[in-house]
Amino acid sequence: MAEENIARQALGEQAAFQLANVTKTAPQYGAITPRWLVRLLDWKPLEAGTFRRNRVDETKPIEVTCGQTDESELPETYVQYEEHPKEHRLSAINAVLNVHTRISDLFSKPYEQTAEQLRLLIEHMKERQESELLNNPDYGFLNSVPTTQRIQTGTGAPTPDDLDELLTRVWKEPSFFLAHPRAIAAFGRECTFRGVPPPTVTLFGNPFLTWRGVPLVPTDKIHVKSADNKTKILLLRSGERKQGCIGLFQPGLAGEVSPGLSVRFMGINTKALASYLVSLYCSTSVLTDDAIGVLEGVDVGTYHEYKPSR
Repeated sequence: MAEENIARQALGEQAAFQLANVTKTAPQYGAITPRWLVRLLDWKPLEAGTFRRNRVDETKPIEVTCGQTDESELPETYVQYEEHPKEHRLSAINAVLNVHTRISDLFSKPYEQTAEQLRLLIEHMKERQESELLNNPDYGFLNSVPTTQRIQTGTGAPTPDDLDELLTRVWKEPSFFLAHPRAIAAFGRECTFRGVPPPTVTLFGNPFLTWRGVPLVPTDKIHVKSADNKTKILLLRSGERKQGCIGLFQPGLAGEVSPGLSVRFMGINTKALASYLVSLYCSTSVLTDDAIGVLEGVDVGTYHEYKPSR
């Protein structure tokens, strides 16, 4: 017999629920990642949205003397600068958020609708920022690696030998590896298979695998090709003092809510839509060629059969 045909002797759950206060979360967005690259990168503020990378012309010899004991003339020399240095201009990530005033007026308890809409949009734009820092055709790190700093894996799977070879390309104070989580897992399998499981280090309260003391930092913005399970592992030296890789941003923006990010109210139109302009400005620069290197052809689909020890 259907439940509704049964004579009730007490208030039903569904009816009682209408008087209950529902505990709810703020909107959850599964695409949000830790964005470690943005945290670990050294950021340089610009004055007018342009950064000029001045380098020394290394083809011109600089003459010096050492161990001189006689009165012979000292060599005369000078340091030659590049006459046409590369300039980086900030790239803009923009969006206009529309919020109907009726929505923000009537449905903003316990969570303010405009603030939540802006929060999620900003999170999405910051995810896009990290992707551009790596993949942008003009300034992305993956496209800024010189040919001499690109190497191929020896067997396909990322081995300790491969990462050692990559470290020889960025040997002056390397800061961190950057790789897809599947690439880091593949490297961990190769280490375990060889009996040299990599140690861990704690950064920002989180554990990271390391190799030769350099942390392997995960990001899903270095993509794995679905056709062949191939990806790349990047190695960076970060910081201007180290002549490494740096991020660029514009400080002091109107409506600035965080470095390089601004939110500006654009007004309310005749359809009662309130509009907000959200802008994020960023770029990168690789100060010297040996500040970056990449391991290519990394196969993340190799697995091993482990035999139990006796």
